[in-house]
Amino acid sequence: QLQLVESGGGTVQSGGSLRLSCTTSGFTSDYFAIGWFRQAPGKERVGVSCLNNNDGTTWYSTYVKGRFTISRDNAQNTLYLQMNGLEPDDTGVYYCAASTARAMCVTRYYDSWGQGTQVTVFS
Repeated sequence: QLQLVESGGGTVQSGGSLRLSCTTSGFTSDYFAIGWFRQAPGKERVGVSCLNNNDGTTWYSTYVKGRFTISRDNAQNTLYLQMNGLEPDDTGVYYCAASTARAMCVTRYYDSWGQGTQVTVFS
């Protein structure tokens, strides 16, 4: 059974950086993709960045492209999200999630979720 554990959240000033980590257990080639989602207060959970498990293709939301970088360390079974140039609108709970469906960062197709890590950006 897949387990996902996020860490690395915190509170930073606008323009700052954070690196989120997602340690995985049980993540196999059966999964099509893995990625990061954000849920801001009172809003729906949306895809931020995802990675194709087979060919390494990446996807970024328009809002974070050029500021965030997704990567993974297979030896450490860890997925990362490097977040630079953080803005107050980046505030929210960040979740790591995986999907067996062929969908990159479409929330409703992701069925394995971590517990989330809080990111707060103040101006």
